[in-house]
Formats: sequence, C-alpha cells, structure tokens
Amino acid sequence: MEMTGADIVVNCLAEEGVEHVFGYPGGAVLYIYDAIFTQNKFQHILVRHEQAAVHAADAYARSSEKVGVALVTSGPGVTNAVTGIATAYMDSIPMVIISGQVPTHAIGEDAFQECDTVGITRPCVKHNFLVRDVRELADTIRRAFYIARTGRPGPVLVDIPKDITIAKTKFGPPKGEVVMRSYSPVVKGHQGQIKKAVQMLLQAERPMIYSGGGVILANASEQLRNLVKMLGAPCTNTLMGLGAFPSTDPQFVGMPGMHGTYEANMSMQHCDVLVAVGARFDDRVIGNPKHFAQAPRKIIHLDIDPSSISKRVKVDVPIVGNVKDVINELIAQYEAAAIDTPPNKVALGKWWEQINQWRGIDCLKFATSDEFIKPQSVVQKVWEVTQGDAFITSDVGQHQMWAAQYYGFDKPRRWINSGGLGTMGVGLPYAMGVQMANPDATVACITGEGSIQMNIQELSTCKQYHLTPKVICLNNRYLGMVRQWQQIDYGSRYSESYMDALPDFVALVEAYGHVGMRIDKPGDVDGALREAFAMKDRLVFMDFITDQSENVWPMVKAGKGLTEMLLGSEDL
Repeated sequence: MEMTGADIVVNCLAEEGVEHVFGYPGGAVLYIYDAIFTQNKFQHILVRHEQAAVHAADAYARSSEKVGVALVTSGPGVTNAVTGIATAYMDSIPMVIISGQVPTHAIGEDAFQECDTVGITRPCVKHNFLVRDVRELADTIRRAFYIARTGRPGPVLVDIPKDITIAKTKFGPPKGEVVMRSYSPVVKGHQGQIKKAVQMLLQAERPMIYSGGGVILANASEQLRNLVKMLGAPCTNTLMGLGAFPSTDPQFVGMPGMHGTYEANMSMQHCDVLVAVGARFDDRVIGNPKHFAQAPRKIIHLDIDPSSISKRVKVDVPIVGNVKDVINELIAQYEAAAIDTPPNKVALGKWWEQINQWRGIDCLKFATSDEFIKPQSVVQKVWEVTQGDAFITSDVGQHQMWAAQYYGFDKPRRWINSGGLGTMGVGLPYAMGVQMANPDATVACITGEGSIQMNIQELSTCKQYHLTPKVICLNNRYLGMVRQWQQIDYGSRYSESYMDALPDFVALVEAYGHVGMRIDKPGDVDGALREAFAMKDRLVFMDFITDQSENVWPMVKAGKGLTEMLLGSEDL
C-alpha cells in the first residue's frame, strides 16, 4: 500500500503500541497532525508548551514500562523541547521525540523556523536521526524505539522534513527483530566476574547494597529485594532509585548522599564490600571522590552501561549486563557457593549493631510548631492520607528533598522527579504524564511556589483532558534551596532568591477551572489534605504557607566527604 510519510508516522506509532502522544502543532508537522486527525489508534494530548510535552512523555515512561512519545514542530518547537529532552537523557528515560523540520531543499538556508535540530540535540539524546528519504522513514522510527528501550534507555529524536511527510512510498509494517551492527548492548553478565563477586560477598563482614535508578528501569526491584534478603545486608536507594527496595523494610537505611540519612552515609563509607546496582556514584551521592576512596572497601558494580563503571570511582569487580539477569545469576551462584563457604553471621550481627547506633541519631527529626506549618510535616501527612500508595511527582528544590526524605516509597515507579538535570517546572507536566499512563491511580505533585510557575499554564491542559492530580505547593516565598545555600555558603546574602510578587494561587487556579485552597495554620493541614484527596474528579491546588526558615537536613556541602555531614543549624 502506498502512503504519505505522515500516514507512515501514525501507523508506525500504532505498530509500536503507542497509546498517547504529547505534542503541540506547527507548520512543519501539519501533515502529521492532519494524519492524526483521521486516525483512532492513539490519543494526542495538546499541551500548552513544548517543554511540557516532553516532560509529560518522560513521566509517562517513568511511571509505566512504556516508551514516552512527544511531537513538536521545527525551530522554536524543538528548542523549547530541549530542556525536557536533556532531563530525560540525564535520568535514562526511554522516549521518542518526533520533530518537524523545514523541507529538505531549504535545510541550511536559514528558512523560517529552521534550526539544526540534530546538532542542537546531539549532546542530550541517546541517538538522533534526520530522515531525508521517505522510504527510510518506517525503518528509522522502528530503530528509534528499539534504541530508546534497550540497553541503557534514553531519548531518541527523529527529525522529519516537511516534504518527507507529504511524499509517498509503499508501506508495509516492518517485521522481525531489529538488528543494528553498530548497536548491540550486552545483557548477560560475565560468569567469571560474577564468580569473583560471589567470593567477595561470602568473605564480607560489613556488606552493603547501593541501588539506583537502573534497578527501576530494568524492572528488577523483586530481584533486588531477593539479593538484600539473601545477604542480610543494609540497602540504600538513591534519589532515582527510591521504591526499588521498600522504605518500610528494616534493612532499608534511607537515601544516601548530599541530603541522605546519617546511617546511609556512614554505612556507605564504612562497609567493607559495596554492591552498586544500577547506580553511577554521582557527585550528589558520594560527595568528594578522594574522601570516598580513603575507606579500604571493595566495590562490585553492576550496570548495563560500561561507560558508567569506574567513571568516578574505581571499582574492583565490574559486571556489565542487564541488572535483572545479573542479580539472578549472582543469587544462584551465591546460594550454591554458600553451602560450602557460609557467610560470617557473627560479623554481620556486629555490623547491624553499628548501623543501629547510627540510626539512633534520628537525623530526620525536625522541630514542630503550633504557629508555622512545617513543610516536612505536610509531606508526612500526604503519606498518611494516601496510605503511602500514591504516585508522587515533584519539582526541584527543598520540597523535592523533603518529599524524598519523608514520603516512604515501598513500590518502584511511584516517585517521579528530575534527578540528574534538576529541572524546575517538571512537577505539573509529570503529574499529567503519570495520570495518562495510570488513569485510576492517586497522583500528587509536591512543588514550590517558584517551580510551579515555570509550567503553570499546563493547568489548562489538565482542564481539557480532565486530569485531576492534587498539587501540594510548599510556599515559603523563597527559592528555598538557593536561599539555603546562600545562608550556609554566602553569608546569608539572599541575592534574588526572595519571591515578593507572587500571584494569588487560589484565584489563579480557579480561573483555570480548578479548586484552590490556601492553608496557613498547622491545625488545618490534615483536614485540607483529606478534603482535597476526597475530590476524586477535581484538580485541587493546595497553597501551604510554610515556615520560611526551614532547611533540608542532613546536608553534605559541595566538595565535602560523605561523612562530613551537617545535621542541623547547630553545625553551621
């Protein structure tokens, strides 16, 4: 059958099982939008800004096991999308972005709404394509989805000139497996390396498991739990890995790193064998690499991406492969070897005695108040009201860290936030994407008065598509994390971090057709949250006026070691 390029795009998306596409039309993609108008294979979600389209597609992928899809036009359409693409790239999220381009004959001539999309996006995609022949379009889209979802996932962009979308060619859905000579990710771990890891773990006296977002992306949470239980070791989950191991399990010691728990950081530094699973030892987790390297420990590193291993921290046993498969093999070999060489349970018992001493410090304790709403207590109440079973999206800042610290995640893919790039403005479009992927779930966005204004126009999208997340705005009238750093490192010189011209959020939200609440008394927090979450069919925006002086503790200052923590204002 002969089809236009636009119809091929639509059919290829349907062949990939796509159910939702987030986008915004423009001249270079109008033929594609015309083809969308006449199809019923998937739903298009019209956002109000291209950045939000990519963020929503990103969260759609994070909260499901699907590839997110965004569609934008050329020039400013794609440049608006770059922040969303870079956000997904840093967190290894499988997405396909289809962008329009000026006609092939006009490329390079500074045509209206032209930009070098391939060049601009090259540093922040897993791969990108410029389609110059309609006969290559179907195969290119198929390869884009394959690259996005396999190996270490990531965003893939397909740039399609306008004349390619109207050109015709014969089309039949491609069949069989995708084979690319230049791209063949390793799945199975090296047996010799796994054997080395098993011997190291059997001899360990102070073992620890450090897991990251790679566990969630590989759907390996069950395997991680089995490994932790088998070893009897403490487990820490990074910001991106929260929920991979249940927060309510006694073997969970909290999140590590800059705003991690005292017990997680001390355990990371003082263990004798560290098993890193789907994590990358980034700067916010280990602090100063030289300080981290001072401890005489052995490191076993499991990851799908060989470039992540020994990138920042030298490891002793690297194992490249899909973490689900590698953990299964590791467990099997360990159980077989432990029959002849049982682990040292006496040493493990002493290790837990030390960990429980560190736990006794209660580093997440905060002062309560009858006068001011404490942001930490709001997050705790959200957990209580939702029974710990909601999808939580967040923006970036203090509220993000409080959400990570005080909302206990027991399931994977429930915590949706920007980890690597730290992008403000993601919270609301993330909530949109999550709800499209999980229509019957409870979805809450924890945000701040600074972040929410970066994509607040998406309240309009929520109204159009009857999306009903609950927005919890922890409003301290500051760019809170900036203010905290200015207090600690810049002599309390609060340069441009105070927000002194905020809108009336209740009136603004109601103007968009939603429900608004303002809460400024601690005694009203519980009632407001219960009332809001009871409104299943409405978006409710709760403006909590919180204590301006609250900081996120513990804190490891930039350049400091993992154990050089500030536990509170008394350490300043």
